[in-house]
Amino acid sequence: MPVQDAAAGPQGGGEVHSPAPGGDVRPPARGGGGVGTRWLVARARATVDGLEHLVGGMGTAALALIVLAGMLGVAVACLFGVGLRLLPAALRGLRVVAGRERARLSRWGPQLVEPDPVPGEWRAAIGQRAARRELAWMSLHATLGLTYGVLGLTLPFAAVRDLLYPLYWWLLPPAEAVDMGLGWRTDTWPGALAVGPLSLAWLALALIFIPGLAQMQAWAGRRFLSADPGTDLALRVAQLTATRAAALDAHATELRRIERSLHDGTQNRLVAVNVLLGAARRAVTRDPATADELLERAQAAAEQALAELRAVVRGILPPVLAERSLAGALSGLGAACPVPCRIDAEVPGRLPASVEATAYYIVAEALTNVARHSGASRAAVTVRGAGDRLNIQVSDDGRGGAAEDGGSGLAGIRRRAEAHDGTFELASPPGGPTTLMVSLPCGL
Repeated sequence: MPVQDAAAGPQGGGEVHSPAPGGDVRPPARGGGGVGTRWLVARARATVDGLEHLVGGMGTAALALIVLAGMLGVAVACLFGVGLRLLPAALRGLRVVAGRERARLSRWGPQLVEPDPVPGEWRAAIGQRAARRELAWMSLHATLGLTYGVLGLTLPFAAVRDLLYPLYWWLLPPAEAVDMGLGWRTDTWPGALAVGPLSLAWLALALIFIPGLAQMQAWAGRRFLSADPGTDLALRVAQLTATRAAALDAHATELRRIERSLHDGTQNRLVAVNVLLGAARRAVTRDPATADELLERAQAAAEQALAELRAVVRGILPPVLAERSLAGALSGLGAACPVPCRIDAEVPGRLPASVEATAYYIVAEALTNVARHSGASRAAVTVRGAGDRLNIQVSDDGRGGAAEDGGSGLAGIRRRAEAHDGTFELASPPGGPTTLMVSLPCGL
């Protein structure tokens, strides 16, 4: 989908398009140049996302490699007996690195829960199933994960290198510039310029292989860092108990909001209409002019009551979601935001109505906070459907320091997310920037 600048308005940014369900990129249809362009844009975005994943995976792979070297040292020390005392501490260090990988993978897919802490006694520590699984992950990620990351980064690097070859062939002395390292030697401008098109081949390879390399790099973490079935079930029961309570609280809060809106607004208007109609009825025979004025005021009060009632209905389930889909509704929110806002939404088709409504209100509340409290000059909203989850990110370049207990509505956003069994994360250091991330299960 082309990135739409919300500042241009919902009609000015073009249509909103989505990739195929499940995150797969559909090939271009015959005779559809626009479809081919959209496919290429979607593939380029998948490649950029894959590069981001590979870079993050290389970071944890480098840490895993350091821990692997330390674990080998502890294993050698165990042969002399002194390494047994170091084993729990080494496993706790591994747990920290594995925790970073769990957090990284949870941002791009189903959440990985942390296991129980590593025991302090070495027999219990090495007997913990989660620790043994983390050892297996460390061995794979420190080797294959790092290799996949290097391979993925080599492809765009080679594309840039070949594209710029005529430039540094011209700038550097011939003895340094004529050898490409692949058997390509030239001492003429045509030969140097002929290297440039090779960058297209490297770029094509990057578009083809980088998303797959990112998935292969994440496989070990998904395979070995997930909780055991029994542990996951117990944690799931506890999590569902907590989210059920949050859902009930959110439902009660929403009912109180609707009741206040009807009581303080619409009901008062209707009472005024009734009073005005009674006064007009009594005055219609004695003073027709006064009766006409009272009827006019009653009509105005009825129109205001109707407008407020429509606002309450829109607050329950915005009609714009049914009319324009989630991506189109978010574009309208971005266009109405006082702060220039960029909307980038890729949603694989229509989602359940409750998920779309929750996502809409989360973005609406977040943009309201940006406009009222952040002092930001720009904001960005990114929405992605990844597997069976909908990931929402709202960021701004404001002053930061946002907190859930600051009365800015962030606690309400958390309750809405957790009521749908979703996750909520907030990063807002003093001085900014602020990034809010919500992940909702969407049943795709």
